[in-house]
Amino acid sequence: MKVAIDISSIIYGTGVSVYTRNLVETLHKIDKRDSFILFGGSLRRRYELTTFLSSFKGERMQSKVFPIPPTLADFIWNKLHIINIEKLIGGVDVFHSSDWTQPPSNAFNVTTIHDLVPLKYPKLSHPRIVSAHSARMKWIIKEVDRVIVPSKTTMTDSVKLGVDAEKIRVIPEAADPIFKSAKMVDVERLKRKYRISGKYLLSVGIGPRKNTERLIRSFEKIKAETGMKLVIVGHKYVDTGQERGVIYLGHVSQIEMPILYSGAEAFTYPSLYEGFGLPILEAFACKTPIVTSDFGSMKEVAGNGAVLVDPYNVESITEGIRKALNIKNTLIKKGISQIKKFSWEKTARETLKVYQESEKSN
Repeated sequence: MKVAIDISSIIYGTGVSVYTRNLVETLHKIDKRDSFILFGGSLRRRYELTTFLSSFKGERMQSKVFPIPPTLADFIWNKLHIINIEKLIGGVDVFHSSDWTQPPSNAFNVTTIHDLVPLKYPKLSHPRIVSAHSARMKWIIKEVDRVIVPSKTTMTDSVKLGVDAEKIRVIPEAADPIFKSAKMVDVERLKRKYRISGKYLLSVGIGPRKNTERLIRSFEKIKAETGMKLVIVGHKYVDTGQERGVIYLGHVSQIEMPILYSGAEAFTYPSLYEGFGLPILEAFACKTPIVTSDFGSMKEVAGNGAVLVDPYNVESITEGIRKALNIKNTLIKKGISQIKKFSWEKTARETLKVYQESEKSN
């Protein structure tokens, strides 16, 4: 079986990048039977794609990089939907598309829908992203043979948008291997860099969907009794006043994130919607207690390893944080147990089963 995988998204440092890179690397390790064509398109960042692909050698792993920027790919494949992918990569049995474009193909078409934020919350996404995902979804519904989603929540949302439930396969993702508990000397060094004094709560992501304003209001209720800071990874998106004790870090490198998780007293993630909730697994991997939302994919991923709260209720978030701080050791043990349910090997093996469904359909 010859499988083509669009790896264009690995260069952007997102959750989709983590998924694509780890899936491809794990498939390379465990699948000794099939052959793969790994290809990507970029104009300014072709070197990054080429560098990643250079680590895959041998006849089973071919690689191709094309000078096609994302805007052009969106126009050709999502809007016009012309030029079969085979024109660029040759004939294949299975084509696994990226989360950005859906080229036409004669192969068994597989795609992954990581989340549906641009379609569920269009006002919170850039118009160009909404346009691309809307156009792509039409072709997914019409042409794709199998749709991989990371959670039951995303499956339900996909069906509501018109995807045939019979085509959907739920395959959870996993944390990047870089996430593990850090040494305290590294935690203290990073705290000095970002001028974080004393103990802190951590949150990742900013904006209405991430529920930032309710989280800050909850923190304000406990900051005096705990003496903690609230550290938020991301840029302050709106003037919410001079919140004393709230530290906005802006962008933080992937290398530093495990250290930030490890140093936090608790990870607070009362999001209103996630396709999967990868930061929950990252916090588990760093042995950090978690407070997250009591519904959707957050509840799926967290299981009984976190304190679950009503994200629409400030008091519920506040009490959830208090509880997490009081039962830290218990939550850490539960988190270690919960994260064992997720691994890139499981993800890759389940994805291989989806590819193999092409053999049954012939």
